[in-house]
Amino acid sequence: MVLPRDCEVLVVGAGPAGLSLAAELERQGASGVLLVDRLAEGSNLSRAAVIHARTLEVLEPLGVTAELLRAGHAVQVFRMREHDRLLATIPFDRLPSAYRCVLMCPQDRTEQILHQCLTARGGTVARPCRLVRLEQAPDQVLADLETDLGTQQVAARYVVGCDGGHSFVREAAGIDFVGGTYEESFVLADLHMDWPLGPDEASLMLSPDGLMVVVPFPGGRYRIVATMADAPAEPDLATAQALLDRRGPQQQRAVARDLVWSSRFRIHHRVAATFRKDRVLLCGDAAHVHSPAGGQGMNTGIQDAVSLARPLIAALRQGDTAGLDAWATARRHNAQRLVAMTDRITRIATVRSTPARLLRNLALQTVTRLPPLQRRIAFRLAELDLR
Repeated sequence: MVLPRDCEVLVVGAGPAGLSLAAELERQGASGVLLVDRLAEGSNLSRAAVIHARTLEVLEPLGVTAELLRAGHAVQVFRMREHDRLLATIPFDRLPSAYRCVLMCPQDRTEQILHQCLTARGGTVARPCRLVRLEQAPDQVLADLETDLGTQQVAARYVVGCDGGHSFVREAAGIDFVGGTYEESFVLADLHMDWPLGPDEASLMLSPDGLMVVVPFPGGRYRIVATMADAPAEPDLATAQALLDRRGPQQQRAVARDLVWSSRFRIHHRVAATFRKDRVLLCGDAAHVHSPAGGQGMNTGIQDAVSLARPLIAALRQGDTAGLDAWATARRHNAQRLVAMTDRITRIATVRSTPARLLRNLALQTVTRLPPLQRRIAFRLAELDLR
């Protein structure tokens, strides 16, 4: 593949954030957008699966929201339980949005839909194409990219890193990634199972052993996300069944039937020191990573990206960079709030001592009986407080 020698915007990473940004730039009339990804083809892994109401709203102008709704499984209630004991109910069917639900859609399908949107607007993804060097100059950024034809250099007016938690763009720009790492690892498993609570709710199961989230997927599958002190490198069906037995409902046992996909990962809680350094900008996991509690990660990354398109075009067309600074400040503030919220949820959900668990359970049962607080929690989880 032969790359252009120069472009207006080089977007590094063709995950949900990168695809959303490139598609939105194309929609708003940008020219010279180059989207690259180091992988030879798009991911076929489900990974992030939750799409919240605010994300469905911001994707409306791209024309992909209806397709996502057709591809996903809508859930209108989120419940917290300790085994068979119901602790809290958070309904989403009263959200002040056209999308009164949480949509469960595997990330690979979300990426396919966003990619189709991009190509329909004339965009493409250059792959495999790996960024190996970045050098900022006063009026451009020089990027060395490894391709099947060797290393090629592209001069870009702006570079946007959408290349994940281990972002090369962030490191090359010298931007600190401030925060820490959770002691426990997380297990992800997609499987078919007999789940006594059924496909109409998303469940957060609390246990002295740790938390377990169970959400329904399209096609009768379920996703399990659980903390483990020493998770196996490749969680198997027996691992999933053990989690269900120890943390799931006890009166009616959940039975794992077959494993579709699984993974183990460590979670950091970090925010980039800045989302903009001269002509380099960061979106999504390149800018912030946090606990999967609440399913906020991919959503916030897509919102980072879509909201960047307009100030980026203003900087390209009018040389007005004030909008980029305002975007970077606002999105970093949001990321800090998000990391703090997901950290609180994770720490509350994983308390171990009996007195602390009893106090937590009583507080959850008391607080979430109040409809105004139910609506406030749902509003916050759906990210509708971000406009």
